[in-house]
Amino acid sequence: MYLADSRSTGSRGTKAAVVPDTRPGRRPAAVPATVLALGTVSLITDVSSEMVTAVLPLYVVAGLGLSPLGFGLLDGLNNGVGALVRLAGGHLADRGGRRHKAVAGLGYGLSALCKPLLLLAHTLPVLGAVLAVDRTGKGLRTAPRDAMISLATEPARRGRAFGVHRAMDTTGALLGPLVAFAVLRATVDGYDAVFAVSGCVAVLGVLVLVLFVPGHITPAGAEQPPAPERPLLRDALGLLGRPELRRLTLCASLLGLTTVSDSFLYLLLQREGDLPAHLFPPLPLGTAAFFLLLAVPLGALADRVSRRRLFLAGHGVLLLGYGLVLSPWHGVPAVIAVLFLHGTFYAATDGVLAAATAAVVPARHQGAGQALVGTGQALARFTCSLAFGAAWSLWGGRTALAITAAALAAGAVVAAFVLRSTASIDEVPA
Repeated sequence: MYLADSRSTGSRGTKAAVVPDTRPGRRPAAVPATVLALGTVSLITDVSSEMVTAVLPLYVVAGLGLSPLGFGLLDGLNNGVGALVRLAGGHLADRGGRRHKAVAGLGYGLSALCKPLLLLAHTLPVLGAVLAVDRTGKGLRTAPRDAMISLATEPARRGRAFGVHRAMDTTGALLGPLVAFAVLRATVDGYDAVFAVSGCVAVLGVLVLVLFVPGHITPAGAEQPPAPERPLLRDALGLLGRPELRRLTLCASLLGLTTVSDSFLYLLLQREGDLPAHLFPPLPLGTAAFFLLLAVPLGALADRVSRRRLFLAGHGVLLLGYGLVLSPWHGVPAVIAVLFLHGTFYAATDGVLAAATAAVVPARHQGAGQALVGTGQALARFTCSLAFGAAWSLWGGRTALAITAAALAAGAVVAAFVLRSTASIDEVPA
């Protein structure tokens, strides 16, 4: 297993490092303790975040009087801010001898601070500022967190490690709305109570990070910690000069341009399936449940078979989901089938993409590499949401989804062609 050594190493008091257990007869754990600790942090933090997400649209529209279109623009702009900040978070984490924990901690701390501040956000400008800071925190922590998972895990097991982390993260996403609804039912000042409880849960997540995640991580398999390096910003941006990473970023962005946002997909599913309005809120929980069940086995499958092929297959599964929404098959079984395909898509692509990125990026640039690919994908999906909303307004939801499905099929073919020579994604060191 992987142990966090709390002793100081060297005369300068180097921070604790994660080192593999090399005792005779011992095999490295399939999932390092660092990954489990980070998964616990993400689980707790997602409970906090999803508590707010579950009630925020109703709070903003019904409580503050903002139109649904205004809320959509506000949420979209804040998501764009988070995607851009991810680049800064990845680069800062790689600086100073890979201080990924410090940057991730700053991101988690900012998000935790924002939850109680929502109690004071009674006007649109204040609410917008608080949400922007929250998204900034999310953007700062994402790349350093994924870099720590990559560094702590043997290359041959990264798909499984990311699958475990995403499963734990998704568990929090499932629990968050349930906790929020329980708080709303049990209190008089419902929204304020949700924000207050969410803030307390977020602080707990920060404490777990501080106490159980090591401050410095030695790449798995390295006998001694490498000398601290301070990569320059131009070095981080120069990563796109690496053919494998450039192709992976291009394909993730291209396929992101044809990935309809969850909210639009659920709305179409509800309308096309003639579902009662009261069945709309559980739809995200269905996707999350299937994601949770499949993240670990599909991550392990990616390690054994091919991360590249599984990533592409995941988008093929999403295309099947689009086809089912457009098909004449309606009713609860059809809805469950679409949610199953949607959850499978996330399980086959989210953690698998991070594992594939780790395989083509040097250890000293893991933060920046994860940020480049993740930012390209996030901005592409944001662009898709804007384009899909405009297409829906002009031609209707079915036509917009049919156009998107055709574009996804074409994009998958192009991505398969571009990635065909990126064998290093699937290489397993001897």
